[in-house]
Amino acid sequence: MAGMKGLKKQRRIQIIALAVVLLAGSTALVGYAMRDGINYFRSPSQVYEKPPSEGEVFRIGGLVEDGSVLRGQGETVSFKVTDTKSSVPVTYTGVLPDLFAEGQGMVGTGSMVNGTFVATEILAKHDETYMPKEVVDALKEQGVYVDPKPGS
Repeated sequence: MAGMKGLKKQRRIQIIALAVVLLAGSTALVGYAMRDGINYFRSPSQVYEKPPSEGEVFRIGGLVEDGSVLRGQGETVSFKVTDTKSSVPVTYTGVLPDLFAEGQGMVGTGSMVNGTFVATEILAKHDETYMPKEVVDALKEQGVYVDPKPGS
């Protein structure tokens, strides 16, 4: 009888130990994902108000400023992203999305280098269904974004 009790206790300790290991592992994974994948979002005004640390990866969103797109530096395109209050210069090397255009919404992922946002990814956004809520809220705050009328 004593042997059976000892076995059950040992089994319970193994289960608890396994649970602790799994919990620690999943916590570490979530921490890693937060550090890497879920990039903090900023509007251009926020970039100026609270400059991100050099090399910190984050997402910036707003409108592509009219007249700011410069092509023809090889694969690199530079432009400014604005929320109408502040503009941040952006450079991006690669193929821009088809919907990318001046005056249109965009979201970029990257980091600040010497005052310029160096993007590793650019997403073009045309309406609220594709635009992250944060961008819409930031634009509404500036009085730029007007809700599309239902049925239009």
